[in-house]
Amino acid sequence: MPVEVSDRTQPGAAELRLGEFTGLRRTIAIRGTARMVIAPATCAVWATLTLALILFSDVPLATLLPLAVLVGGFEAIHALHVGAERIGRYLQVQYEGSLDGPRWETAAMAIGPSLPGGGVDPLFAVVFTGATLVNLLSALLVLAEPTAAELGVLAVAHAAFVFRVIRARIAATRQRAVELESFKTILFGQRDRG
Repeated sequence: MPVEVSDRTQPGAAELRLGEFTGLRRTIAIRGTARMVIAPATCAVWATLTLALILFSDVPLATLLPLAVLVGGFEAIHALHVGAERIGRYLQVQYEGSLDGPRWETAAMAIGPSLPGGGVDPLFAVVFTGATLVNLLSALLVLAEPTAAELGVLAVAHAAFVFRVIRARIAATRQRAVELESFKTILFGQRDRG
């Protein structure tokens, strides 16, 4: 029978809780660092491809390749951010209930909205949106006389990605509060039934 983390009277429960807490905090740190590496790496690969296409290509749809790099980089950053936030809310509910325990997630959540200028953008939404617009403009530099179909495909693809970035950014602003309540319901509901 597995050891219940919420049952502190069982032998080894304290070590299990400490191990879980430590491992999850480490995971958050790793995901945060990965985002900081992926963003500039994505921008560097995108910029290199875009420059190469401007200099050596006359195929407008080739600009979809650097756009794909932007999409891939953004989706990786988004997944890392969503996962780190979800772990943070779990830690907040599971471990930060008492004043003598860890309080980082609770403190970070409380101060976040009060930062002047709204704080940081963990999804690099402005960077990805700007790069997408530059990418679309680069297609116009490649084309001497674009057809309506070419312009349509490029505009739709780029607009779809900008829409995705905006939707993800809006969802990220709500994620903490929504998942905090969800974890409270899940964890406290299970404790009450158990």
